[in-house]
Amino acid sequence: MAAIAIDNTAPVSRGVYTIAEFCEAHRISQSMYFKLRNAGLGPREMRAGRRVTISLEAANDWRRARENAAQAVAERVA
Repeated sequence: MAAIAIDNTAPVSRGVYTIAEFCEAHRISQSMYFKLRNAGLGPREMRAGRRVTISLEAANDWRRARENAAQAVAERVA
């Protein structure tokens, strides 16, 4: 019987960010993340015990909301 090789080097696609990963992916500091969150402008978070994560969908929604807010400001200024 032939052995089946398992490739353990393939990257696993993740469905969530940690706060640190979210900040790195969006090029913001963690202190800015917490300022945004405290102002009600942060992404939706999921909590499991003490672990806080941000889904890819929540990150997409957050980016879209920030883009829309920036566009609204630009239109008021123009």
